[in-house]
Amino acid sequence: MSFAHGPTNHALRAVSRSQLGGPSRWLVNVRGIDTTRSTRDLSSLSYLPCSSARTIRTTLAYSYRKAMPSAVRPSSPVRYYSTQTNHMNTHVSQTRSASTSNHPPSSHPSYEALVVGAGPAGITAVGNLLEQQIQPILWVDGAFNGGRINRAYREVPSNTKVKLFVDFAEATAPFRDIVGGKSQPEVLRAIRELDQEKGCDLGKAGDICSMLTEGLVRTPGVVAEKGNVREAVLNSGEGGWSVAIAAGKSQPATTVQTKRVILCTGSHPSEPPLPVDLPVKHIELDDALSPTKLSALLAPLGPTTIGVVGASHSAVLVLMNLTRLALSSKPDLDVQWFTRHPLRYAEYEADFIARDNTGLKGEAAVWARQNLEPETMASSPVRNVITKFAYEKGAEKETYEREMKDCSHVVQAVGYTRNPLPTLKDGKTGREIQVVFDHDRGVFKFAGGEEVVPGLGGAGIAFPERVVDRKYGHEEFNVGFFKFMKAVRRWVVEEWK
Repeated sequence: MSFAHGPTNHALRAVSRSQLGGPSRWLVNVRGIDTTRSTRDLSSLSYLPCSSARTIRTTLAYSYRKAMPSAVRPSSPVRYYSTQTNHMNTHVSQTRSASTSNHPPSSHPSYEALVVGAGPAGITAVGNLLEQQIQPILWVDGAFNGGRINRAYREVPSNTKVKLFVDFAEATAPFRDIVGGKSQPEVLRAIRELDQEKGCDLGKAGDICSMLTEGLVRTPGVVAEKGNVREAVLNSGEGGWSVAIAAGKSQPATTVQTKRVILCTGSHPSEPPLPVDLPVKHIELDDALSPTKLSALLAPLGPTTIGVVGASHSAVLVLMNLTRLALSSKPDLDVQWFTRHPLRYAEYEADFIARDNTGLKGEAAVWARQNLEPETMASSPVRNVITKFAYEKGAEKETYEREMKDCSHVVQAVGYTRNPLPTLKDGKTGREIQVVFDHDRGVFKFAGGEEVVPGLGGAGIAFPERVVDRKYGHEEFNVGFFKFMKAVRRWVVEEWK
């Protein structure tokens, strides 16, 4: 499947915000600029604030033909540049002018691609789209803060080697331009000083996300819009999508046109209801994975018994955090570990990794081997903290009824669930579209069939690539910074372009 790719070098004109129906806050003055030149050349643009401002950020956006005086109206949409005051850590523009949804599609700002989400996958998608000259790109996120990795998991030890984070940061030409900037080398310098064959705290990976985000939102061809995508309507006839975006739940939505929508919307820890009704309090996995938050949560409590469900990388890290607390600042803490299967480890072969996505790696693997295996647990201090309950699949109810009744709290480390998606609709019928992701191609199909939804792609932890374990033959989903990069690099050329 091929997404149509139109020209990106439209005529350039100076447009005030008042011409676009928005507040007359900034005036863009063009001094002697050739209106047919590439929009990447910003050297002859000057920015005149209509009110005082402490910081001026440069961004790329679109106006629509209706806003232009007829004397200067070109035959194609017009790009305009605007600026704004911004006090966020990342330089995100909210000056894009978008019309309300009661205008015909042709009157809306138009983009070659719209990327939803600004975590590692969204960053990857924007970088690869730019490298393939698919622009302008509208990039939409609620925070532009590096996603859940940077927000919640900075203290978590990675299961990825440091060198792969470095490779990720230099994987595309736009990324390399950012890394080579005068203000950014110290971010990678600190990471390069670490042992490249070991893991690191995910805070280092979060710093890479912040660095790349700040660079990408300044890159010509990218418009960063802080907000949420409410709805995407598949246009009939002319193709592409009409996408409604709002800054908040109570804010009115504005609409843009785009040829492609790339969903990098992320996931959150799964917390299914327990099969038994017990008076236990649930500790969120994100909090249990943070030693700082976990300590603050448990410190005021008296004697506490916490049940931990799972045997994954996350479950082992939670057990490790709880054990360290019990053996130091909270000796009245007991842990009950509920698991359906033995621990599994990644196996490093000559040219591949068996159980690459499902096996324990890094610090979690080392700690588990030293403390949780039957032959080591008996002689480890862990034996005074953790009681293990092993059971078969389907025996959860009876096991929990019998053994979990003494728990005051429970942590479930049982995987991740996709975050909610924007509503997808058919523009011809007005009906909601149900879709299924193709993990091999990075595209979506209409539910119940093989027809590909035009111009709709996905990536990241919510929409990862499917792989087959070369040793054991089972299917896995590739989750990780550089795994996202390898998948998107292929999908953007073979499917999204």
